[in-house]
Amino acid sequence: MRSDDDLVAAAKSGDPEAWRELYRAHAGRLVLWLETRTSGLDESADDLAAEAWLVAAQKIADFHGTSSEFAGWLFGIARNHAANSRRRTGRRHAANATIPTDDHSVPGPESAYAGAEWVREALQGLPDRERDVVTCLEVLGLDIAATAEALGISAVAVRVARHRGLKKLRGALPPPSQASAERNRAW
Repeated sequence: MRSDDDLVAAAKSGDPEAWRELYRAHAGRLVLWLETRTSGLDESADDLAAEAWLVAAQKIADFHGTSSEFAGWLFGIARNHAANSRRRTGRRHAANATIPTDDHSVPGPESAYAGAEWVREALQGLPDRERDVVTCLEVLGLDIAATAEALGISAVAVRVARHRGLKKLRGALPPPSQASAERNRAW
């Protein structure tokens, strides 16, 4: 079994098995993350993820870093594609003089995760930066450095946004019921 850093090195040299392993490690999280960013866009999260993987394959020789930095690099590519898609969608809608609607319904593979609907609704209440940071760190499991790279912000900004986002989410939780409070005291 190869280490993660060996996988990145093998992928840089064109090893198709290394690319398959990198894809298995990151594809699901990438699509899930993009689904939180593509509401109202003309392109689907799957399409944007495919574009990000294509660019990653084309530019892997320019990548210098560890496997954890690879995730941030890949997510940064996807973020740029989502931003470009958002701009294109905005221009199309402006040219057609229509107002885009956003119903916050995002069908997709995240429905397989228990509580995904609740998580998506809770995250929708956060400002964009805090939602993106909390999603990267808490939902997708990226580290602070990879999140900073993916979102194009500093590590300090990631920590601040995480703190603020989690504080708002804690404030949005309903108070514990009397029965659960009594159970907690018994423990």
